[in-house]
Amino acid sequence: QVQLVESGGGLVPAGGSLKLSCKTTYISTNLNAVDWYRQTPGNERDFVARIGVGTRYARPVRGRFVISKDNALNTVYLQMNDLKPEDSGKYFCHIERNYVHYWGEGTQVTVSQ
Repeated sequence: QVQLVESGGGLVPAGGSLKLSCKTTYISTNLNAVDWYRQTPGNERDFVARIGVGTRYARPVRGRFVISKDNALNTVYLQMNDLKPEDSGKYFCHIERNYVHYWGEGTQVTVSQ
């Protein structure tokens, strides 16, 4: 059964850093693009970053976040630097394969003032 498991969230002061991880099971990070999304209460999930053949970032995080992966571990990372309070939210890992969307349970990131 395909699983995506996020970890690494927490509470951090503004200007701090966090590194999120997304460990996948039964789906390869080498063969599939992997996305990070962020969701805040009452809102839809917003795209943050993608890694596939290349990388792509949402404008608000460019220059501060770096997405990377270790295919041997089937794990994708999101290094978040210079965090701002507006980066707070639940971060989800996502893969689409053959028109099926797979999501993890998410990991909470809270950035304090």
